[in-house]
Amino acid sequence: MKKLLILLSFALTSFSAFTQWYETQGQAYIADGNHESARTTAMENALKRALLVAGASVSSVQQVINGVLTQDQISVRASGTVNSFELIEETYKGDLLTVKIRADIFPQEKQCFSADYRKSVLLTRGNILNREQANVGKIYALDTEVIRKLSAKINKEGYYLDSKLAIKSKSGFSRYNESMQYEKIKNLAMSLSDHTDTQFIMFIEFPDLSLTQRTNSELKFWQKDHLDRHFKINLYIYNGSNGELVLDKQYQNTAPWTFDKREKIDVTSNTFWLSEYGNSIDHTLDMMISDIDENMMCQPTRGKIVKVEGDTVLFNLGENQGVKVGDEFSLLHANNFISDSGKNYSGFNVSPYKVKVISTSKESARAVTQDNNLLGNIQINDIAVRY
Repeated sequence: MKKLLILLSFALTSFSAFTQWYETQGQAYIADGNHESARTTAMENALKRALLVAGASVSSVQQVINGVLTQDQISVRASGTVNSFELIEETYKGDLLTVKIRADIFPQEKQCFSADYRKSVLLTRGNILNREQANVGKIYALDTEVIRKLSAKINKEGYYLDSKLAIKSKSGFSRYNESMQYEKIKNLAMSLSDHTDTQFIMFIEFPDLSLTQRTNSELKFWQKDHLDRHFKINLYIYNGSNGELVLDKQYQNTAPWTFDKREKIDVTSNTFWLSEYGNSIDHTLDMMISDIDENMMCQPTRGKIVKVEGDTVLFNLGENQGVKVGDEFSLLHANNFISDSGKNYSGFNVSPYKVKVISTSKESARAVTQDNNLLGNIQINDIAVRY
């Protein structure tokens, strides 16, 4: 599946000085012949993208009336307003439905300053929870190849994330997750964030890669039985500064497995990714990017202070994350502690200081206090943040 957002036309037609048309496409698979459900999903995805770029987002689409969503049927977060909304095109290709919508959205101030920046995220190696399910096709390498694909898509298609990879070895996340050792997961996320200079840590699990045999009817006894293969993926994103879970979502898809059961499949090949099963994984990754972008857009942009000199700080956010000369950041002093029960808590004391960026590199920025005051108790590993 292509990106849900194919084209955004920021100046297609203006019907007043206060509104702006956005035109965008969305896609969805038709499950069990349910065209209405697929149409709703496709239009919701398209509208989410239009609103996201306009500075708001849609949280739900409750119903479809004659193929047209009206303002009363959507719930819009923040101050963005949809003046009118219409379905202008609907096409089918097999079980894939593509819709094109046009939304007239009132412009607004940015929903959050942090939407200006790309957040750095570390993608760790995925984990196939039931490895025997990968035996058919010998697709064991899917745990790393899917992560590579997702990272490439994030960097190419995502608006708000800049990804790094750590897939040479497994992280231990699934072991901690299965045994509900959430404090160890929190510590793992903070440790990985510290070692890799990333704001967020992503963990991926594959709980279901099983096959289901689809038997033909007796009238088609001469045909071979077909195999369907499941693809279920669990997504977790943690805040590296405090170890808190910020996104937890599951995705599931099923597609025909068109290879011989005894054939060893190269999951890095075009043959695999152009197959129906490979395509279904690709579509799932596109949906994930859309959800990740929406959820991460307004997460605070936090940089770790790596150097302090008088009235000047150097922190680990730079041009790759969209930081520019003149941007202003608040400073937070780290205040971490361990409770009597042994739980780790990460807190911050808000400093009275604000700093303005005076120079940038690809991965860092230098900033000074606005009134040239010394930075007092600000130390290395404290936080520069823009909300």
